[in-house]
Amino acid sequence: MHPPRRRRVVRRVWTAVVAALTLPLAMLSTGATTAHAAPLQCSVDYKTNDWGSGFTADLTITNRGTDAINGWTLTYAYSGNQKLSNGWNGIWSQSGQTITVKNESYNGTIAAGNAVNTGAQFSYSGTNAAPTSFAVNGTTCAGAHQPPVTVLTSPAPGAVYTQGTAVPLAATAAAADNATITKVEFYDDTKLLGTDTSAPYTLSASGLTVGSHSLVAKAYDSLGASAESTPVGITVASGPAVVASPTQLGIQQGKTGTFDVKLSNQPSANVTVSVARTSGNTGLSVTAGSSLTFTPSNWNTAQKVTVTANSSGTGSAVFTASATGYTNATVTVTQLAASKAYDARFLDLYGKITNPANGYFSPEGIPYHSVETLIVEAPDHGHETTSEAYSYLLWLQAMYGKVTGDWSKFNGAWSIMEKYMIPTHADQSTNSFYTASKPATYAPEMDTPSQYPARLDTGVSVGPDPIAGELKSAYGTDDVYGMHWIEDVDNVYGYGNTPGGQCEAGPTAKGPSYINTFQRGPEESVWETVPQPTCDAFKYGGKNGYLDLFTGDDSYAKQWKFTNAPDADARAVQAAYWADVWAKAQGKSADVSATVAKAAKMGDYLRYAMFDKYFKKVGNCVGASSCPAGTGKDASHYLLSWYYAWGGATDSSAGWAWRIGSSHAHGGYQNPLAAYALSSYADLKPKSATGAADWSKSLQRQLEFYRWLQSSEGGIAGGATNSWQGRYATPPAGTPTFYGMYYDWQPVYHDPPSNQWFGFQAWSMERVAEYYQQTGNTTAKAVLDKWVKWALSKTTVNPNGTFQIPSTLQWSGQPDTWNASSPGANNNLHVTVADYTNDVGVAAAYAKTLTYYAARSGDAQAKSTAKALLDGMWSNYQDSLGIAVPETRTDYSRFNDKVYVPSGWTGTMPNGDRIDSSSTFSSIRSFYKNDPAWSKIESYLKGGAAPSFTYHRFWAQADIALAMGSYAELLE
Repeated sequence: MHPPRRRRVVRRVWTAVVAALTLPLAMLSTGATTAHAAPLQCSVDYKTNDWGSGFTADLTITNRGTDAINGWTLTYAYSGNQKLSNGWNGIWSQSGQTITVKNESYNGTIAAGNAVNTGAQFSYSGTNAAPTSFAVNGTTCAGAHQPPVTVLTSPAPGAVYTQGTAVPLAATAAAADNATITKVEFYDDTKLLGTDTSAPYTLSASGLTVGSHSLVAKAYDSLGASAESTPVGITVASGPAVVASPTQLGIQQGKTGTFDVKLSNQPSANVTVSVARTSGNTGLSVTAGSSLTFTPSNWNTAQKVTVTANSSGTGSAVFTASATGYTNATVTVTQLAASKAYDARFLDLYGKITNPANGYFSPEGIPYHSVETLIVEAPDHGHETTSEAYSYLLWLQAMYGKVTGDWSKFNGAWSIMEKYMIPTHADQSTNSFYTASKPATYAPEMDTPSQYPARLDTGVSVGPDPIAGELKSAYGTDDVYGMHWIEDVDNVYGYGNTPGGQCEAGPTAKGPSYINTFQRGPEESVWETVPQPTCDAFKYGGKNGYLDLFTGDDSYAKQWKFTNAPDADARAVQAAYWADVWAKAQGKSADVSATVAKAAKMGDYLRYAMFDKYFKKVGNCVGASSCPAGTGKDASHYLLSWYYAWGGATDSSAGWAWRIGSSHAHGGYQNPLAAYALSSYADLKPKSATGAADWSKSLQRQLEFYRWLQSSEGGIAGGATNSWQGRYATPPAGTPTFYGMYYDWQPVYHDPPSNQWFGFQAWSMERVAEYYQQTGNTTAKAVLDKWVKWALSKTTVNPNGTFQIPSTLQWSGQPDTWNASSPGANNNLHVTVADYTNDVGVAAAYAKTLTYYAARSGDAQAKSTAKALLDGMWSNYQDSLGIAVPETRTDYSRFNDKVYVPSGWTGTMPNGDRIDSSSTFSSIRSFYKNDPAWSKIESYLKGGAAPSFTYHRFWAQADIALAMGSYAELLE
């Protein structure tokens, strides 16, 4: 899983209304004639932008019937004194409270399944209630029923075709609510390629242009509903092309490896493909398949090429498969030392992860959270991504540079991350108005979502931000250089908050969209969130966008806001450290120096995670009004907290911006390797005046934190907070402290408890083990000695290589209050293992911990167990996409969980899903019902068996590959 984060928003002075209506269906009687037109079916979506004395209304009329609407008249009525000023895309008139809109000459026809848009401006006083009924040509309109499920089954993802060659498209479609499928349309992005009206639904497309294409099937049913398939990416070559797979291959000295070759289209005569090394390591050579013949009948059947490595060389070579009249294909083959079987495994997995046909990446090169779309953990859709995934991409490409000597992919990964996950100046344009002497306005964190919105309180003192000035001095900008934590890569929600783009550009916006989710206290599970845009222009949601679901204020302003996940930025620094170390060992430090400098900059801004949320003094901070504001660095706990966040007005004339830290620190988020790099490693020392010193203190504080949280058995307990219950409440008597911060066994979130997942143990201890391996630090070793002994005692590897590692942890007791000069033994703090798992991602992180620990300590059991875990998953859990195991998701019963929305609050999601006090997780995410896997959920919700999924999470696949590479480097 991925843990949730939350942050808060502020403040003032603008309002808007956004509404949508779903009304009862009425049928138009056509009279007693011998021939009947199909009944008119329609829906009207109504949205407003309201400024208190006037508003604009935006209406979309959709034809839900099977016949075209030829000429339309829309009618509806207001209940107040709304007065029409002017309209567009229609002929608007008003009689009393009744509004009539007739079509223009250019938009009078609405084809089946299509829509038209019209709008107007009104003035009013008093209240501005939304209309309660709409009619088109006298027929009352309604929303559509559940849309059909559509799956594009051909072509295969990643396929290559020659321009002019027919691309075979095929789809399956199933309708809901006793409807039938009436047609399936095939699209190239938004361009209609053709239509099929009967199953099997197929199309032969021969006019596709050269380049990448995103192909989609869209099905329509007999009740007028429609739904698109998941896109499939293919490539069209300018001419006939040779196709090779995989494009990455590792071969040990004295051994052989193979790759496949075929053609992109059917030739008219035999074609000879020649394969040869064209650059690089001469220790690699083609020993079989140097000349391949493809005929008009076997052109699409792969033939193998064998490459042999000699007994002494190392390094990469490029092999080119060429044929007269065909575009070449290239394969990078890396020769590895004879002992480096695990590096060969790394390259094998790297090739699967980076193969475009396997679906780990968006067309922009952004790593999805998972290949599969139907997955709910902290990201609530598989084709979202997180800063975590980007950080793992950086680490994966750093390891690739170590194994192959090619650092272009590491630099490219940082560029992708910088472009799409670090907000541009346009995204955070009003930072220049930030006042460091008053960073933000206080709002309490509440215990349950039902206690929100939380009222802003300007009477609570807030301390000054002591690092803003030195960051601006060091980097010449007011912008924050840190990753936002979550992104809707395919714009599934439809906010359209594209990096550097228009605020709330909407569902038609192309490219990734920033979103946010968690924001309502520790009990807000992912199943209870209301996703929101990071730039809220009140176009979606309710009258104040989404802001008044979270904070209570007298008025609201359009605003932008971002949240950083410190563990991910720290992991990015960690990856840059290793890239620099490995590149230097190759004599190629200049290849990565510019990127490493950017990582140092990121680490400088990451210090915001060290501060109390409102820059209050750290230590024994009780009472929002009585706990004193900090005066500078006394507001820093020097740990990596759960988040930092920043935001501001979208209106440059409004003149405000804010920044906050977090008072809550989790043991699973700490990263002593990154702290060491930012404080002591020359190439990563920040530019700011106090950055390196702060990270030096953080390194020491983190190591103490681990020691304080270590249970009697060895597991690391939850964490600590400077703000009990998120509102500086009084903790229970006897609560132990760490530099005055209060112990919390489940810091930040409670559904599920934040420290019950063994993955946090493996993630965090792996960083301690890296720091120990690099420095030999005795405190790190002492923590690891105890932790590794405990973890090994709870690990089982069976004779066939299958394994069980801890999964759910349970905690009891509490640590001793921290005494740096005489640490307690924590004899009253205990951990037990409630159940076990064969989760391969967590097992990989655990194996890396054991690998780095064994490399420095020489511990034989740690080394042998690391190897057994890696060998076991390699032998037992491989598939065509990587390494994965089935998992049963009983928590998917929560698709129908209610999402708390205050009574009377109404609004809409960008796709028209209504948000109100009856909303559920799935009702505001109706797109899930279009997912090919939805039938498994539907069956479970009706009483069937809990569904099983085999997920390919990007972070897990990357961590498995990294574990192989780490073992090869240190122990092989």
